[in-house]
Amino acid sequence: MTEPDWVRHAIWWHVYPLGAVGAYPGEPPGPDEHRLRRLVGWLDHVVTLGASGILLGPVFASTTHGYDTVDHLRIDPRLGGDEDFDALVAEAHGRGLKVLLDGVFNHVGRDSAIARRSVDAIEGRSDDDVWLLRDDDGGFVGFEGHGALVTLDHAHPGVVDYVVRVMNHWLGRGADGWRLDAAYAVPTTFWAQVLPRVRAEHPDAWFVAEVIHGDYPAFVQESTVDSVTQYELWKAIWSSISDANLWELAWSLTRHDEFLESFAPQTFVGNHDTTRIASTIEDPRHRTHAVVVLCTVGGTPTVYAGDELGATGVKEEREGGDDAVRPELTPDGPGDDDNPVLRLHQELIGLRRRHPWLHRARTTQVELTNTTFVYEVRDGDDVLTVALNLDDAPLAMPAGTPVACDDTTRGDQSAVAPHGWAVLEGR
Repeated sequence: MTEPDWVRHAIWWHVYPLGAVGAYPGEPPGPDEHRLRRLVGWLDHVVTLGASGILLGPVFASTTHGYDTVDHLRIDPRLGGDEDFDALVAEAHGRGLKVLLDGVFNHVGRDSAIARRSVDAIEGRSDDDVWLLRDDDGGFVGFEGHGALVTLDHAHPGVVDYVVRVMNHWLGRGADGWRLDAAYAVPTTFWAQVLPRVRAEHPDAWFVAEVIHGDYPAFVQESTVDSVTQYELWKAIWSSISDANLWELAWSLTRHDEFLESFAPQTFVGNHDTTRIASTIEDPRHRTHAVVVLCTVGGTPTVYAGDELGATGVKEEREGGDDAVRPELTPDGPGDDDNPVLRLHQELIGLRRRHPWLHRARTTQVELTNTTFVYEVRDGDDVLTVALNLDDAPLAMPAGTPVACDDTTRGDQSAVAPHGWAVLEGR
């Protein structure tokens, strides 16, 4: 395993910068724009939340939404420049927060220098300078039906060298790791060439790959990444709670334990590509249960900016369909410390930080019905018991001392209240 030691304590606050600072959608700003610094106003909130790092969505020069990169070595002018990036990193590190960058290395925008150079190379019959995949008709291969995105040729030595240079450049400027966008579409052999070279210069960096379906452990082993996005668990959390079918969650946690044998997945209940958890789980009494699971099972938890405040938003499959889940944030933080959803997140993240062993903990089913689930989380001699109750009837309190629970259960700890939850220590 290559995961650095600090990741054991990592809890990420994930933000989509272009949307958060009002840079997308909208007209490109003028040359004196420094919008990236607006995120500094949220860093104290991140600390108060209890997170230990910020996961930034795309910040590199692009044409529209950030995932159509045109220059990996330049900050998007809608956000500012190098000095704005340096200021944000310095402010984050000054608060003890790590910084994770989002790198799109499967494809680039058609307006990128790589694409233009490849066109020129084809016209000049210099195939060595063509860094893009070509289809049978001689055109460039697009990415998942998006004509504005063209796929890199990951077998080309120049592409390998380029990605190594980009990663090292920003790690050298203070970043602590990389989220590898659309990593599932890239040959694992490519990552296996790139990452050891980057680790040679930055051995304390962390790499998490976006993988949605497939064999997670095999991907980790073959690619040498440290972690992958745990979409299986994400789906099981909201689906099992919404449908009152906690058997689905129990099954997924069995799979999750298998993954933990070889790596710690990145866990989440929402991100920039998904409908908000507060919109997915319609019953407000049960949204808390999703956060309880996130904060008590193995992995590296990530909170999507706004979820900790109860934000809503539905992703739609249309042009601009991501806008509702990528909104602009106020420049100076949330401005409301008395938010009950925030207090809940603070309580559960605080619990997580007091028990860092949960990072690699395994779960054992204790009691399970459609609407109730009691599971034990253990790593060696360290153990917690978690009780989830979606039922109209109270649930017998498991053995142990409650260390976190919903307000109704806190008032009467003889049982887990209807639609309540509890986390207990001891037996």
